[in-house]
Amino acid sequence: MAEPNPVSTEPTPLDAEAERLRRAQTGDEAAFGELVKANYEAVFRRVVGVLRNEHDARDVCQEIWVTVWRNLKDYRGEAKFSTWLYAIATRRAIDHQRKQQRWFVRFLPFLANERTGETIEPASTAPGPGEELEGTERGARFERAIAALPEKHRAVLTMREVEGLSYEEIARQLNCRPGTVMSRLFNARRQLVQKLGELP
Repeated sequence: MAEPNPVSTEPTPLDAEAERLRRAQTGDEAAFGELVKANYEAVFRRVVGVLRNEHDARDVCQEIWVTVWRNLKDYRGEAKFSTWLYAIATRRAIDHQRKQQRWFVRFLPFLANERTGETIEPASTAPGPGEELEGTERGARFERAIAALPEKHRAVLTMREVEGLSYEEIARQLNCRPGTVMSRLFNARRQLVQKLGELP
């Protein structure tokens, strides 16, 4: 009679990550270092996809990991750790991008006045004094509109329009259905146009 196969006692990758998380949440810096090592490249790809600048992305990643360390005790496991982590990374990248006043350049092709259908065009590459002032004012207005969007809408807008991710890729990263992604993206674009119309 054949003997039954022994049950493996080797920890799975998920078990190992859960153990690292548990230890890191108690202040174990070595365990936190292991979390950073396991997730750094994925976070970096997310941030550099938003910023399109590796030097800036490295700086922002440092800020992200400081934020994660400070807030790790608040992680309750209600979502996957990667989902929680990427949300922090996306917000940090968005905030950095807004500060650099480059957001409106990336999104202008996707914005149109819903009443007139007129597409908003980016400022000339060689603006005169009047055009430069207008472009600065328009950029500041656009930043305020972006900042007013709910975080989940800002995130999906970034991942789709800046990073160029597919609906399926976004759904996997946000742990939701592609239909939810499409709905959020539609609402994000609609709200952005609406808020641009409302702002002075």
